[in-house]
Amino acid sequence: MSRMQRMGAAAAALIALSAAPAARADAVADFYKGKQISVIVGYGPGGGYDVYTRLLLRHMPRHVPGNPTMVVQNMPGAGSLRAANYLGNAASRDGLTLGVIGAPAALEPLFGNADAKFETGGFAWLGNMIRDVAACGTWHNSGITSLDQIINAKTDIVFGASGAGSYGNQHAQILRHMLGARLRVITGFTGIKDIGLALERGEVQAACALALSTAKATFDGNVKRGELKFLVQFGKNQDVPYFGGAPNFYKMIKTDEQRQIADLFFGQSEIARPLIGPPGMQPAFVAALRKAMADAVADKAFLAEAEKAGLDIDFVSGEETAQSFADFQKASPAVVAKAREIMGRK
Repeated sequence: MSRMQRMGAAAAALIALSAAPAARADAVADFYKGKQISVIVGYGPGGGYDVYTRLLLRHMPRHVPGNPTMVVQNMPGAGSLRAANYLGNAASRDGLTLGVIGAPAALEPLFGNADAKFETGGFAWLGNMIRDVAACGTWHNSGITSLDQIINAKTDIVFGASGAGSYGNQHAQILRHMLGARLRVITGFTGIKDIGLALERGEVQAACALALSTAKATFDGNVKRGELKFLVQFGKNQDVPYFGGAPNFYKMIKTDEQRQIADLFFGQSEIARPLIGPPGMQPAFVAALRKAMADAVADKAFLAEAEKAGLDIDFVSGEETAQSFADFQKASPAVVAKAREIMGRK
């Protein structure tokens, strides 16, 4: 091959490479045009996950190539583990089925749950709408006024949670194991709104999974009226004024091992509203959806609606979200073993 032929071949290769992203974008747009994306939300209607997802879906379609419609399908069960299993095994891989699940459900394989039939790293992590801070609380007429009252109780205080792998159960079990809180957890609720109704009716006395975003999205009126009161908060580096002076768990723990275990559990709260795709999605679709989500949460109309609804937004990219889950997998075997013990697993 002559020098001129080699130069021509190189130029053609460069043109092909520069055209490839545009071709891939066109292929994604052609596929999505006129189609509908179903987003499986692993909790019931009206809770924080549902509210945030519906907000996103009102704006994200105009940023997805081809402008498909996007609709929510609620699939509550086991703290969103049911939805995670569906996305990991049964959902279509063609980009028409996405999901929003809780970070604890995504980490159930790490914690030894045989019912978690997926690999956490296999999901396509598209982005996370907010970094959050968790808390536990009670209803104003429960007779409980402080965390100390639960620690020193003579009989078990009943907590409500959606599933064994949910924030609600995990955080309650941490209070029991690390602080000696006298409590037991009832699971099976469809989501935080359902648990809130149980609190109001006196069917349970307390609940965790009351993250800042959840409290604002679902219980803001109850908080402002003094009906929902916070007992403890779990922010690693901050006390949240919205939680009304509730004591910070991190100020109560005493050892480095306890802090590492707390980081493993409460670090998940920073991945509060992740949008994911099932394993095996084509890279071009993952890239397009990651960009579409990032563009949607920066959209002025989206931000204006979020502000009007009192919903905080602190976006985390899909790449960073994926890295966070990879980092959780690197926890030491001793810390993971202790975490499993707290959750009642071997």
